[in-house]
Amino acid sequence: MESMDTLRGKTAVLTGAGSGLGLECARIAARLGMQLVLADVQPDALQAATAEMQALGAEVLSFQLDVSKASAVDALGQATLERFGAPHFVFNNAGVGAGGLVWENSAADWEWVLGVNLMGVVHGVRVFTPMMLQAAQHDPAYRGHIVNTASMAGLLNLPNMGVYNVSKHAVVALSETLYQDLALVTDQVSASVLCPYFVPTGIHQSQRNRPAELAAGTATRSQRISQAMVNSAVDAGKVTAAEVAQKVFDALRDRQFYIYSHPQALAAVQTRMDDLLQARNPSSPFAQKPSLGEDLRRALRGEPKA
Repeated sequence: MESMDTLRGKTAVLTGAGSGLGLECARIAARLGMQLVLADVQPDALQAATAEMQALGAEVLSFQLDVSKASAVDALGQATLERFGAPHFVFNNAGVGAGGLVWENSAADWEWVLGVNLMGVVHGVRVFTPMMLQAAQHDPAYRGHIVNTASMAGLLNLPNMGVYNVSKHAVVALSETLYQDLALVTDQVSASVLCPYFVPTGIHQSQRNRPAELAAGTATRSQRISQAMVNSAVDAGKVTAAEVAQKVFDALRDRQFYIYSHPQALAAVQTRMDDLLQARNPSSPFAQKPSLGEDLRRALRGEPKA
């Protein structure tokens, strides 16, 4: 995608489009004159996003779904194909958050978080990539791009949020493999992975959309501590969702694979890579802010703050 002008009249599919990064990417896409397929699990947020994009002049297909359900994403793909044809841009963005000590997560926690964060991306890749490859085969001018939302938690392993870390590491692995697989078969379709850090998106309130059949039990102390820390970090985030969304479109233009909201966090990733290469035991991920790690340790042990 050589320039943003080439996106006018093209189709973008966005999951998690009712809030946060999905909504901000939809706003940019609408202003660029793209046709939009907006998907979200929350009906009122989806309705509001749809109305806003239509007011911006975009042609919109609105689709309520739970991305963890294979049949729902299959139906989304079919509806997209019938309305607009193969999409040019797919943003597998829907995500949820959950924390706590890793052995305290229930089977329902694992099913919910992996269902949305990992299988939602898997289904998006599974459903839309073949359509995009077929479009590329029929039109030498066609260009397509898939962006999967992972997290810095896909490159680091902050303690007390293991189920989330696992889901996001899997998305990074899926995305890197997708990039390599696509490069083997085409020059017309590629992929990126988005790794935001703490950005105010609403993900820390994702329990609002948790299905009843996967309801959370009574929160453990570690889960309450995790929720409080994430709330604080997200609410204090200096980089906005709108700024991250712009980085996504800049990456599309530049055909850039790794997209970071907070490049300064890569110092911790470097330390982790050094641990791996030197067979060194894992370093504290709080090296830059040791007081955070100390506060967490004391809270989990029930000790008063220093």
